[in-house]
Amino acid sequence: MGIVSVPIMADVFASGQRPEYLFWVGCAGAFDDRYKKVTRAFAKILQFTDTSYAVLGTEETCNGDPARRAGNEMLFQMQALQVIELLKAYEVKKILTCCPHCYNIFKNEYPDFGGKYELVHHTQFLNGLMDKGKLPLRPEIFAGQTITYHDPCYLGRGNGEYEAPRAVLNALPARKTEREKNRSFALCCGAGGAQMFKEAEAGNKEVYAERTEQLIASGAGIVATACPFCMTMLSDGIKYKDKSEEIKNLDIAELIAQSLGL
Repeated sequence: MGIVSVPIMADVFASGQRPEYLFWVGCAGAFDDRYKKVTRAFAKILQFTDTSYAVLGTEETCNGDPARRAGNEMLFQMQALQVIELLKAYEVKKILTCCPHCYNIFKNEYPDFGGKYELVHHTQFLNGLMDKGKLPLRPEIFAGQTITYHDPCYLGRGNGEYEAPRAVLNALPARKTEREKNRSFALCCGAGGAQMFKEAEAGNKEVYAERTEQLIASGAGIVATACPFCMTMLSDGIKYKDKSEEIKNLDIAELIAQSLGL
């Protein structure tokens, strides 16, 4: 599958259709060169499975999560109210996103301002497709490889979702390995709570370096992630440790897209 035709909400809405999902791309999925590849991979899966969805395109703005985490409550509320009005105009009921930070703020904090939606993280969505038999994976793609999974804080500890990502990965014919620090005990990648956007504090070692060392020790050739923040930090950690040739950091959506031959 080459070029993906991504439906724009304004066009779909104007034609009288109401897509089941709004795919919230997020800042990283729209602007970060590495995470754009994850957005494309997931869009290919959505097209392959004939999912009813649309994106906001140029109408999508930041939902205010970084502003609130950094302590700028006024800016967050301005951004949140603007987004809520836009989603209300498009009658959005379900939001699909690859970013646990967007997932968390829409699910747990937007309701305080009147924005109530059904949230689906892309790993939960992929797990649902798997259960329905809509993902005919090719068994040879990752056969013989070893995969370890890093739990994103805002998906795991923040929202209690540990099983969906693992269920998706378990459908791949690769060996899976868990680190000692996993699930609710997993170590943060170092980017959460707006730490991504500030200088490091005093200490002996960067958090991302510590977590990367733990993942490298697993012996896995693939570190699977499900968050753009985690991907940035762990990819940097793998480069810092000069392991880029031996270890790949791939989002779960990329693993599934490759397994589908997309």
